[in-house]
Amino acid sequence: MTEQRFVDLETKLAHQEHLLLELNDIITKQQENIMRLEKLCDSIIERVRSLSEAAPADTNADEKPPHY
Repeated sequence: MTEQRFVDLETKLAHQEHLLLELNDIITKQQENIMRLEKLCDSIIERVRSLSEAAPADTNADEKPPHY
């Protein structure tokens, strides 16, 4: 192999390593966001459940409005 070919291969390898590190950082940040959003969804679900349990039951839900 010629010297230039080695340089080209090393250059490509360096670019691939850099790209791999960038992709790893992006995936790590995305996973952190996913975990944060899952916690947020869980807390919203829990809050809605607690609000629905605390709300009085609507006994007039099946009644027709007076204009019928």
